[in-house]
Amino acid sequence: MISYSEIGRRAWPLILANAAVPLLGLVDTAVIGNFGSIADLGAIALGALIFSFVYWGFGFLRMGTTGFVARASGAGDKAGVRAVLGRSLLLAAVLGVSLILLQWPIQRLAFVLLNAGSDVESLALDYFSIRIWGAPATLASFALMGFLIGLGESRALLRIQLLLNGLNICLDILFAGYFRMGAQGIALGTVIAEWVTVWYASAFVVRKQRHHIGANDQLWPWGRIIDRKAMLGMLSANLNIMVRTLLLVFSFAFFTDQSARFGNSVLAANHILLQIIAFTAFFLDGFAFVVESLAGKAMGAGDRFGFEQAVRRTSEFALLTAASLALAIYFFGDFLIALLTDITEVQMLAIELQWLAALYVLLSFVAFQLDGIFIGVSFTKEMRQAAMSSLAAFLMAWWLLIGEFGIVGLWWAMIIYVVARALALLYFYPRLLRAIPTGQ
Repeated sequence: MISYSEIGRRAWPLILANAAVPLLGLVDTAVIGNFGSIADLGAIALGALIFSFVYWGFGFLRMGTTGFVARASGAGDKAGVRAVLGRSLLLAAVLGVSLILLQWPIQRLAFVLLNAGSDVESLALDYFSIRIWGAPATLASFALMGFLIGLGESRALLRIQLLLNGLNICLDILFAGYFRMGAQGIALGTVIAEWVTVWYASAFVVRKQRHHIGANDQLWPWGRIIDRKAMLGMLSANLNIMVRTLLLVFSFAFFTDQSARFGNSVLAANHILLQIIAFTAFFLDGFAFVVESLAGKAMGAGDRFGFEQAVRRTSEFALLTAASLALAIYFFGDFLIALLTDITEVQMLAIELQWLAALYVLLSFVAFQLDGIFIGVSFTKEMRQAAMSSLAAFLMAWWLLIGEFGIVGLWWAMIIYVVARALALLYFYPRLLRAIPTGQ
């Protein structure tokens, strides 16, 4: 039985770990803003954007690992847990090395699609050429984070995130601030922090797992790690998650592109509101991560009661959190907006639209929770299908509403989209429940 206090203890380190990520971006900007040039600042923005898109596509290494680890843990298959991690790390290593080998075509494509001045592009190229060497470490850290979330090791995840971001901040200040290396210093600090963190996380995981192996057991059961059926199953699940993630990224990119068609002020106002929404995601993701672990373990153990209890109690927390955040945006959004911009026209537009952002946050918790549930039990095919159908609903709503209602219609299309994501997953929910035995 999972108690409310236990859910809270698991969730708060995950929320803090999520919140540590944007802090690094703020520090990078502050360091370059005070010690670098305008070109350095532009190069950081351009380079970070490229890596955000590249690494977003490999987010399945985190989500896929979580689901398989949670199910194996629930089934009491300790060797299976280590086998899942071994397969994920092997895949991360292959993909990370591939990114290094393919860095030239990646950077050529990126700089063709993203326009910048020659001085900014030159510095961004230097930034890219250094930071790409951290790709294997970054992808391996995705697998390790998924492993820890799957086992419910939220405090360990928080320590690892604090190490990564804290070390990164210190190195950025050293290289870019003290040594005045500009964008190159930021990239070098990031790469070193990524490699140090992945070695620390690996040592922590190995040390913990050694306590769960018998005298005759292998730490890395290679026969199971390279099992063809298991490897194909992981690749299939990861491909489904990748498609789902790319469709999700496309939807927000489409929203931003459509915002730009209404002019720079609308684009800026919507960008600010999206940043506020992204901040709320740190809280909702915390409960989604908890339910990933609990749902996966209950599925592996064949515990229908435990599964339903975990879903119900984490969802109650998520609803309360979403309602609190939505009320805060509705009543105090103007203060947040004033902190993010002092441009009067942008402020006024954002304030006019903040109630729609509040409504989006209130309704979004269902999609967050269902994503966590489906990831935890590795129902990734259903996630892919739900992503496709909900995107179709979003585009249909946009087509019907944009002409008559303008920017408000665009926001309603986005709200319809997050509701459609939840409804599409709810359609598959009975199938998921039927897969869990009722005997326990």
